[in-house]
Amino acid sequence: MPNSSSISEFLLLALADTRQLQLLHFWLLLGIYLAALLGNGLISTAVACDHRLHTPMYVFLLNLALLDLGCISTTLPKAMANALWHTRAISYAGCATQVFFFLFLFSTEYYLLTIMSYDRYATICKPLHYGTLLGSRACATMAAAAWGAGVLNSVLHTANTFSLPLCHGNAVDQFFCEIPQILKLSCSQSYLKEISLLVFSITLVSGCFAFILFSYVQIFRAVLRMMPSEQGRHKAFSITDFLAYLKPHSLVSPSLDLVVSFLYSVVPPTLNPLIYSMRNQELKDAVRKIMSWTHFSRDKLLICLYK
Repeated sequence: MPNSSSISEFLLLALADTRQLQLLHFWLLLGIYLAALLGNGLISTAVACDHRLHTPMYVFLLNLALLDLGCISTTLPKAMANALWHTRAISYAGCATQVFFFLFLFSTEYYLLTIMSYDRYATICKPLHYGTLLGSRACATMAAAAWGAGVLNSVLHTANTFSLPLCHGNAVDQFFCEIPQILKLSCSQSYLKEISLLVFSITLVSGCFAFILFSYVQIFRAVLRMMPSEQGRHKAFSITDFLAYLKPHSLVSPSLDLVVSFLYSVVPPTLNPLIYSMRNQELKDAVRKIMSWTHFSRDKLLICLYK
């Protein structure tokens, strides 16, 4: 029976059994990954380069885009490499690194969504006090706190998880290293400490969710009072798209677990740029400006090369 000291690598879940399906999955994941890189890259560049977007809401959106880039870059490249090279292996250190960065980025993103809900609440419900509640220093402090809390949360979980003795093989029933799947490999009773830490984290996340829910309920009430028109209501309610992040806590089968993990780890980073720019004219204008500048620079370069 293997233990953690004898395990040098883990075996991730194969997304397909046949070579043709593996290559199909590779191209599908590559397309999703490139779309996420393009969308989040454009938003990050637009916010960073356009001085009109240097406001708290867009600074938080820049942070969200960077976190999305990190999240999807933590999971998909390894899954694509395994599908392309017909392998399932990931090193012990690579698995620990993947767990650390995914948990760090994902938890930081959730904390950031909580701050963004507070930003929207202050904008709509407390407009006269917005400058006091969310000044430049306050925004920087809250963003730094979200990143710091994400690091602390990830360090605690990663260190605790990979200090457990593993007695049930090295096959992980997921396409990336995930703490619940690694706990299934641990020895009996040895995982109770990590379970307690997970319960604490879930309680904290539940508190964040309750705050987000409260904030948006107050926003909806304020908007319905101030903007009775159908168009105004539709625009206000569009801010609830972030709820796609929520993952059901009760999973009934490994296949459902795989699907849900794909939905919460891959889909949001890909769709967030579309969601947050679809009804935001300022952001769309900034992105168009970046794209037109890139197109102009490319044409100018081609003209110089042909001279």
